[in-house]
Amino acid sequence: MFDLHRLRLLRELKHRGTLAAVAAALSYAPSSVSQQLSQLEAEVGVPLLEPVGRRVRLTEQAEILVAHTEAVLERLERAEADIAASLTDLTGTLRIASFQTAALALLPTALGLLRDAHPHLRVHVTHMEPEKALPALQARDFDLVLAEEYPGNPNPRPAELEQEDLLDDALHLAMPEVADESSGESPITALRSLADHPWVMEPEGTTARHWAMALCRNAGFEPDVRFETTDLLLHLRLVEQNHAAAFLPDLVWIGHPPTVALRQLPRGQRARRVSTVVRRGRSQHPAVLACRDALLRAVALRATRA
Repeated sequence: MFDLHRLRLLRELKHRGTLAAVAAALSYAPSSVSQQLSQLEAEVGVPLLEPVGRRVRLTEQAEILVAHTEAVLERLERAEADIAASLTDLTGTLRIASFQTAALALLPTALGLLRDAHPHLRVHVTHMEPEKALPALQARDFDLVLAEEYPGNPNPRPAELEQEDLLDDALHLAMPEVADESSGESPITALRSLADHPWVMEPEGTTARHWAMALCRNAGFEPDVRFETTDLLLHLRLVEQNHAAAFLPDLVWIGHPPTVALRQLPRGQRARRVSTVVRRGRSQHPAVLACRDALLRAVALRATRA
């Protein structure tokens, strides 16, 4: 019988990449993690790690162990969900990660609904972009992630994660005042009119940046990206002050009227999908179900106020 704690350390190493990262996440000393994994190797009777430069990687046998460990942990999460469902009072902590505009436009309302329905449930929210939040969800740092998908750029679909659509958030070309009158009528004409204008976009490596660059290139130009930030409120402010053009979603206005001129994007590029993502074993936990329901109600309330 293998030690479950040591198996979890091996699984953490697969998801986090380094012994130091595992140690930091679990508040252990790196030497302690290494010692525990050495003991697991002795239990299994085969090498589990092999050196690659200054790092280590899992052997084929270690990958087999991790796959079985994932199944065991999923079953334990389901047991935890069943126990929570048998209780009349919802308690404990629900850990949520959300990107900025969903956190601003949807989470406050959803948190109020959760507080009213389940006053003893503690909710912890972290602002984190999906590129980092989804791997952290797999590593069990969070219970639920609010994620976004841009047209033609779907997120990875690991078997252990379940995604549920929340809303389609309209996307627009945000025009600086100095460029607005020369925007033309068609979406492509409006986009091309900004070929020589400064742009603000999300940083390199994000799906939003990949989508935005492809949109401009398909229109026939390379955008002059002078400002890079994940803060879409800063994107909006830069457009308002005529410093840059941008692509902005509806959620950025948090239910208020737009403050800049907007133009339609080409067909097939007019909305991003917002969804909730959870681990398969935790999807039926009462706290997760309550949160998903509260978010759906927040979306519905936002629609009635629009």
